[in-house]
Amino acid sequence: MSTTWDPQQYALFSDERSRPFGDLLAQVGAASPGLVLDLGCGNGPLTLALAERWPQARVVGVDSSPQMLAKAASLPGADRVEWREADLTDWDVTSIDGPPDVIVSNATLQWIPRHLELLTEWAEGLAPAGWLAIQVPANFDAPSHALMREVAREHPRSADLAQALRRPASAEATTYLQLLERAGLRADVWQTTYLHVLDRAGESDDPVLEWVRATGLRPVLEVLTDPAERAAFVEPYAARLREAYPRTAVGVVLPFRRTFAVAQKA
Repeated sequence: MSTTWDPQQYALFSDERSRPFGDLLAQVGAASPGLVLDLGCGNGPLTLALAERWPQARVVGVDSSPQMLAKAASLPGADRVEWREADLTDWDVTSIDGPPDVIVSNATLQWIPRHLELLTEWAEGLAPAGWLAIQVPANFDAPSHALMREVAREHPRSADLAQALRRPASAEATTYLQLLERAGLRADVWQTTYLHVLDRAGESDDPVLEWVRATGLRPVLEVLTDPAERAAFVEPYAARLREAYPRTAVGVVLPFRRTFAVAQKA
């Protein structure tokens, strides 16, 4: 089952979601690349940042979501980027006039079943001295996700929800390091835990719920289309999230660990 994305929901925490992209891109040393690919470009603002950094480059944003791509194409300056709809699982990175000089993939690979194999293909497809930069969440054991699975097991449609939540996740950081080095790249891999302070103004009862509505909770919401069935999941899940992420004097703190890898082809 493919996931339908909501650009408006995703944009609610745009500042928090964009910061890892900036931290990732800061370690990419490409000076004047000819072809730059953003794989899993989403709703587009970060792809436009690639076009701003390398104004002479041909920048292509690829995503499987028509909703996200439609939003991206409506942004000011969107004509600076070529937007393409494709399933990255079997999309050839060399299909656009030869090998790319830079491949960026931000918070996407964790959704792809064969992503380690795919990452090897991307590395092999790079141009000589090309750069590959990825960022993936490393928080699948965090309360936000553990409680989601817990409530799903208790729901009347637990079997359907188990299937919806049975999806790929990111690998260990050392796995990415070894894989990229074996593929002939010189890799730098690290992890960062961000302490996102949500809803400083106290305007939302469930800011963590709103955060996951845009990402990890999407497959659950697509299964539970009946309002009563959805409420039977969302209400207990929200209550447990409030307990796991209590409001503090500064707001609701959401720790979020991410894995980064930046590598250059020899």
